[in-house]
Amino acid sequence: MQLYNTLTRKKETFIPLTPGKVGMYACGITAYDYCHIGHARSSVVFDVLARYLRSLGLEVTFVRNFTDVDDKIIKRANETGSTSSDIAERFTAAFHEDMDRLHVLRADVEPKATEYITDMIAMCQTLIARGHAYATPSGDVYFRVRSFDSYGKLSGRSVDDLRSGARIAPGEEKEDPLDFALWKAAKPGEPEWDSPWGKGRPGWHIECSAMTEKTLPLPLDIHGGGLDLIFPHHENEVAQTEAATGKELARFWVHNGFVQINSEKMAKSLGNFKTIRDILEDYLPEVLRLFLLTRHYRSPIDFSQEAMDECEKNAKRLYECLFQLEQELRKDPPKGGTVPQELEEEFVTLCKGFDEAMDDDLNTAAALGHLNGLVHLANRILDDKALRKNAGARDILVRLQQKRDAVGSVLGLLQQAPDVFLHSLREVQAKRKSIDAAAVETLMEERRIARQNKDFAASDALRDKLTAMGVEVRDTVRGAVWDIT
Repeated sequence: MQLYNTLTRKKETFIPLTPGKVGMYACGITAYDYCHIGHARSSVVFDVLARYLRSLGLEVTFVRNFTDVDDKIIKRANETGSTSSDIAERFTAAFHEDMDRLHVLRADVEPKATEYITDMIAMCQTLIARGHAYATPSGDVYFRVRSFDSYGKLSGRSVDDLRSGARIAPGEEKEDPLDFALWKAAKPGEPEWDSPWGKGRPGWHIECSAMTEKTLPLPLDIHGGGLDLIFPHHENEVAQTEAATGKELARFWVHNGFVQINSEKMAKSLGNFKTIRDILEDYLPEVLRLFLLTRHYRSPIDFSQEAMDECEKNAKRLYECLFQLEQELRKDPPKGGTVPQELEEEFVTLCKGFDEAMDDDLNTAAALGHLNGLVHLANRILDDKALRKNAGARDILVRLQQKRDAVGSVLGLLQQAPDVFLHSLREVQAKRKSIDAAAVETLMEERRIARQNKDFAASDALRDKLTAMGVEVRDTVRGAVWDIT
């Protein structure tokens, strides 16, 4: 498998340091608010990466942390008259609720920063002892950026360029404007812990360094997060961890691209801030997950209603094919006939293409193209009466269903029963158009009874009433179904 390594700025063959085992760490949320679509993208990307590595037979230990002490959490607590711990617990639980809906698997280890305060203090002490950090009279501890010769190697920034224009604010006790806080002296109303420098709390960067070292052996095989974390967070992690331990922090650095809203940067000030919960008011979770996989993880992705509507149509096509496939495979298998060569070649090519796309830096966009190709192949067989009677073509349908299970497991898609998904889709589409789904179901049942009683005039009248509501009725071999037009 090839993975793009931010550290080397190129794709490299990914080989775990310990054969058969992968240690992977991704920076999690700061738990002070509901998760937005950017959080969803990062979580889905690393979920798929972990799933795919496991599908290759590798034993993955995936760690994703929670920052539960931070300036933003403290501010939210003060604004709401709550405590930092209550705020962090509330939004950590909300994160799990959102990610469960998006079929994001729980990480193997989910450390919270406040559980590792002692380890953070110990790392600060080690850095001070080695000359890489210093304590100030007021009780702050800073990292000496210029003491770490390779500072900037991850982000590609030079210390001299960073130094240009940097200033020490009045009242700060830094030796250099580039130095960053490892430990912050306590202020009134903030959570605090005892330390050799007085009561205080950790800085953001030291939290992840302590948690990585204590939950996984160094160097990590993979460390990652959103593109915005490369600098300063990950750069500072590298500096303090490697200065304290003498070990490389991570061999591969993986970063996902930004989410834009209608081609604009998402920001609360622009009024285009989209939480996961906002989006799931109008769309099914699987549609959002599918959307997040339609672009390569390193590329920006533009969220819009049009893009979501297109993904919804694609999800519907996928599940309708699965529904028909399951119905066909419940029938007694035909006898006689060999696999048509052109169908066999197409099937093998599409399956190989999917695997090659995933091997090429987790290219889910290309992989989904091959998945859609498999759906088209299945539909061609299902729509051809002669092929359905061919035992060889039937064998391809069986293997298509097996491939669906493998593909779905890797991408976290297609895990629902088709009829359940399609029913849920109709309901959410009806809700978006203010159509009463329960009323539709009632009219559909009345129409079924009318047709059963051969009262076709009443049946037609009910169809007309449904059409006027914006509902399309289709009569199938398994009964009537409805869709939103």
